[in-house]
Amino acid sequence: MDKEELNKNLDKNTTEEELNTQSKENDNEDQANEEKHIESEKLESEIKEVKKLTPEEELEALKDKLARTFAEMENQRRRFEKERDDAYEYGGYSFAKEALNLLDNLERSKAALENDEKLKNSDALEKIVEHLNIISNDMLSIFKKNNINPIKSINEKLDPNLHQAMMEVEDDTKDPGTIVQEIQRGFMMKDRLLRPSLVGVSKKKAKEVEKEEQKDEKN
Repeated sequence: MDKEELNKNLDKNTTEEELNTQSKENDNEDQANEEKHIESEKLESEIKEVKKLTPEEELEALKDKLARTFAEMENQRRRFEKERDDAYEYGGYSFAKEALNLLDNLERSKAALENDEKLKNSDALEKIVEHLNIISNDMLSIFKKNNINPIKSINEKLDPNLHQAMMEVEDDTKDPGTIVQEIQRGFMMKDRLLRPSLVGVSKKKAKEVEKEEQKDEKN
């Protein structure tokens, strides 16, 4: 390829680039003009609609628009206040939920020590358990000051909103569905559930169930 052909190709490429650039600019300009045209038509349509209204109708339309604007502002204000109040009331929700693990670990540690055959009935075990109880009670006191309270479980009727049944225990001295064992304590933060209580509930013994079924069959 000689120098003249190279110059021709360069001129050709440059021209094509210029044309492409010009084409893009024209497309953008056309799009902008189209959008302006649509907005202009919309504005003209609104003006025509207003012109059709009588002064009284125009006033009512403005009143309605103003009322809608105020209603939307009021809704936004209420949403903002609710979000602000929730952040203030429940800002420590996630932290409190995680902190319950510390309390669980204390309870597990105490249970493990009390079940250790080498430590049973020893002064060392008694002192250790005493200190663990102090720490546990201090944590519960801190929780209470921050409106975090344990859920009542033992001898209460099972409430699916507060309790989660993990097992059934045969017990004829309690009404069926009564909580007779607490596997893990549940907690509330004000009126919000932090976690449910894991519990065992009573059920009638098999013999008692059979007797009742036989009575029903006779009747």
